[in-house]
Amino acid sequence: MDEATINVPNNVLEEIKAKQHFTGKVLKTTLAGAIVDIGMPVPGIVHISQLQKEPVKRVEDVVQQGQEVEVWVKKVYPKKQRIDLTMVKPLDMEWREIEPEMVVKGTVSRLEKFGAFVDIGAERPGLVHISEITHDYIKNVSDVIKEGDEVEVKVLDVDRKKKQIKLSMKALVEKPEKVLQEVFQEKFERKDRAPRENRDARPAPKEASAPEEPQEEPVPTAMEMALRFAMERHKVEETENYARKKRKNKRDDLEDILERTLRHKAPR
Repeated sequence: MDEATINVPNNVLEEIKAKQHFTGKVLKTTLAGAIVDIGMPVPGIVHISQLQKEPVKRVEDVVQQGQEVEVWVKKVYPKKQRIDLTMVKPLDMEWREIEPEMVVKGTVSRLEKFGAFVDIGAERPGLVHISEITHDYIKNVSDVIKEGDEVEVKVLDVDRKKKQIKLSMKALVEKPEKVLQEVFQEKFERKDRAPRENRDARPAPKEASAPEEPQEEPVPTAMEMALRFAMERHKVEETENYARKKRKNKRDDLEDILERTLRHKAPR
């Protein structure tokens, strides 16, 4: 059947979406491009400018008739019965699609002293500054991530004019200090809510039973030890302040008694 006599229902072509991937076969080459069979009733057209990223002088320098090629849908015109294709892989994310607060996955493409560049499928990779990699202090970016690592990042900001994307890894992880603080706070609140008589009561003697094997206590992390030290130091400071105030009040009382005694014994 001649191409001019083909008449495909519009709803068939409307099901084809932009960026959709096909493996096709070159049916014919022309001065303007190539006609590719992608398994649809209507063949697709690859313009000479869409054969590759670099400029092309002759179509035959890139593709030949009968060659199998990878193509992506660029645009569909159901009424015109036309499918425009491209052999240049489209971006996963266009600039207009990138918004702050988005969470995306990417691959670390390059490491620098000031951070890491992550390819998220956009025209340019985004930058994760060294301060946005982790909540902990790090001296070298390579201590945490390597080139080729797949990471999940959050978009902090996007500048479409400068084509810059600011990303963060630590924004997707809760601060460890906050987690520990919540755990300790809940623990002490439960202790304070316990009735006084229950806290002061001595445990009832247990019946003789087989001795239990001693359980090894978990080793506290550096963050837990720091938090415990800070809490204990706060208690010591409160105790010292109370004792200091008490000694001052006692000294003031003695001075007052001495002054009244001297006034009483003074000659009239």
